[in-house]
Amino acid sequence: MHIADDGRIYRQLGKKLDNLYVRAPWNETWHSILKELYTSEEADVVIKMPFTLSTLERISLVTKVEKTRLRRILERLCRKGLVMDLWNEDHGQFYYMSWPIAIGIFEFTMMRAGDNLNTKRWAELFHEYFEHVYAANFSNNEQTSALRVIPIEESIKDDSHTEFFDYEKATSLIENSSRLAIGVCSCRNEKLHTGHNQCDAPLESCSFLGIGAEYAIRNNFAREVSKSEMMDNFTRSKEHDLVFCAVNTRRNPMAICHCCKCCCNFLGGLNKFGHLNCVVTSSFISKINTEKCTGCGKCVDVCPVNALSLVSAHDPKKKKRKTARLNGDICVGCGVCIAQCRTCAIEMIPRKSSVIHPESLFEITMLSSLERGTLQNQLFDNPESVTQEVMRSFMGAFLRLPTVKKTLMSDMFRSTFLSTAKGIAKLQGKGWMLDI
Repeated sequence: MHIADDGRIYRQLGKKLDNLYVRAPWNETWHSILKELYTSEEADVVIKMPFTLSTLERISLVTKVEKTRLRRILERLCRKGLVMDLWNEDHGQFYYMSWPIAIGIFEFTMMRAGDNLNTKRWAELFHEYFEHVYAANFSNNEQTSALRVIPIEESIKDDSHTEFFDYEKATSLIENSSRLAIGVCSCRNEKLHTGHNQCDAPLESCSFLGIGAEYAIRNNFAREVSKSEMMDNFTRSKEHDLVFCAVNTRRNPMAICHCCKCCCNFLGGLNKFGHLNCVVTSSFISKINTEKCTGCGKCVDVCPVNALSLVSAHDPKKKKRKTARLNGDICVGCGVCIAQCRTCAIEMIPRKSSVIHPESLFEITMLSSLERGTLQNQLFDNPESVTQEVMRSFMGAFLRLPTVKKTLMSDMFRSTFLSTAKGIAKLQGKGWMLDI
């Protein structure tokens, strides 16, 4: 098989990855990352393979690579964390898809274990590149993120006025998962190798559930654990004031990150660059009782997004008295502050506006692609088809119109848009993907 020259093929690879549901803008740092991670042979396969989950047989047909050789290449890409392999029990075969920059390439690259890995170099490149990822994905008020915050369960009062669903509870997600695994936190590992780590949070904490655990175990990114060990992992993270961020699906989230304010790249998009939607909030928000607040400042210190500050309590009897103040526009509803409040001056209450979390991996992919102008690649996913290229160009121009995108993402039309996308998937023989 003829492989194009290195300079051209990595530029083509960059274009392909930028057209997934998370944008990855081209620059020399991204070029360097791609050359570090992909061989020319691997890059050629990823460029040509379909945008969506596909069988070995279909990928072979599209890429013109013989199946035995193709299987070896795909398995190597999976072990590198560059391609996802998903086992479909009903069909009795694997489906493959290229990971986007995040969640995907970055996380699994920084979770790799073994000898002769260029981890420090990778960490330095990713650290330099992520500023551009934030800007490409959240500069236009995009609402869909790969992660959603789930609150510390003890921070939510159990009363008849509070709806606290199972998909918002770590214990329920753990209990309902078929397999569980724990791996290295990619963000803390990156900061550790670049000298930017500022906390003592445990390195091994990233939690995989269900099909996420199966992928991580199969490709040596994490070790399988019992439910009791996973519960202990969450207890330890609470002691370190970590934020729990699940993959942003209500049904069967593949992973839950244990995030700290100094290392997490998703929280960093909010803290360092002001992109409020880098993580989707929980359905709750903190509320401060200023009468009970003593102004100790412990909640301010642990808030992972700097939503709390100390201000004057305007107490005529105690002029120096301080009280905590919440910036509700920033609060992600994690509940970390409550664990540090000794006077019970903070409580979690439901947000006034409901927070809509996608039901499945299919929904979050559709919504992310729509917002980022790449939905046409999900609908017409064969990059080697001239006919589909024409359809992608036509559909892409239409979907990128601001009024179209705004309308389809609105509360009124979002469910209709998703229903239509599901109907198209079924017509294309991809109905099974709706259950992921």
